[in-house]
Amino acid sequence: MTSDQTRQRAEQSFKKEDRARDAQKAMTEYEAQARAIREKTARLKALRLAKEAQAQTEEPPAKPAKRRPTRRDK
Repeated sequence: MTSDQTRQRAEQSFKKEDRARDAQKAMTEYEAQARAIREKTARLKALRLAKEAQAQTEEPPAKPAKRRPTRRDK
């Protein structure tokens, strides 16, 4: 093998390893983002359910009584 062929093989090997590292890094970032989204969704769901439960235990606000217009005689 000539030195050019050896160098080309080394460069190909380096590029392949570099791509593998980039892929692993991207996958790690993707998984971290997905985990954060799941945690945030679970927290928001818990807050929503607590709010709904509180709203059901409270009495609805009283509606103001409607006033009938008075009849004026002429």
